[in-house]
Amino acid sequence: MTASWGGPLLLVGASGLAREVLPLAAEAGRPVLGVLDDRHAELPPSLGGVPVLGPVSSAAAYPDAELLLCIGPGVSRAAVYGRLDPGSRFATVVDPSVRNPAGCPVGSGSILLAGVTITADAYIGEHVVAMPGVTVTHDCAVADFATLAAGVSLGGGVRVGQATYLGMNAAVRPGVRIGAGVVVGMGAVVLRDVPDGETWAGVPASALAPRPVTEAPR
Repeated sequence: MTASWGGPLLLVGASGLAREVLPLAAEAGRPVLGVLDDRHAELPPSLGGVPVLGPVSSAAAYPDAELLLCIGPGVSRAAVYGRLDPGSRFATVVDPSVRNPAGCPVGSGSILLAGVTITADAYIGEHVVAMPGVTVTHDCAVADFATLAAGVSLGGGVRVGQATYLGMNAAVRPGVRIGAGVVVGMGAVVLRDVPDGETWAGVPASALAPRPVTEAPR
C-alpha cells in the first residue's frame, strides 16, 4: 500500500470497499482511526475492527488524519467530497500487487486493489476506484471519481469520464470515449463512444431506454 502522506487514515463510508481497504492498511502497518458515515446511528459500533466514529461532518475533528472516500458510486463520492473541508488531505491506496511499471500517475484519493495493471502513458484521476483485476492499457485516461469494477479491461487510448461506472468484466474497445456519469453493465462490450449520462449494457453494448417516470401515489 502506498499513500501520499504518512498520517493515520480516516475512512469515509461504512461500505464493503472500506472493509477491503482495512486489511491493506493492517498489512502496511498504517493506523486507521475509524470510519465516518452519516448512517452511524443505525450501524454497529465498529466495522472490521475499527470504530464507527460519527457523521461525515465530524471529519474536521481529526485534522491530523488523511481521508479516504470508501463510497461505491462515483456520483456519491463526488458529492461527499464537495462537503468536506477544501484543505482535507486524502490518502492514495495501492495494493502491493498492482503493476504500474511505467509509473503512470495515480491521483490523490484513488484506491487500486489487488491485481490492477496499468501499462504505459495512462492516467488515473483523483478518487478513482479500481477493483481487483482491472487492466488499463496504453494511453488511457480515467477521470476523477470513476469506478472500474472487478475485471474491467480498457483497450488502448480509452477515455472514461468523471463519475462513470463500468461493471464487472466490462471490456472497452481501443479509442472509445465514455462520457461522464455513464453506467456500463456487467460483461458489456463497448465498441463505440458513449454519451454523457447514459446506461449501456449487452454484447455489443447499446443504450438502454430510460425508465418511464411514474407519478408517486397520493
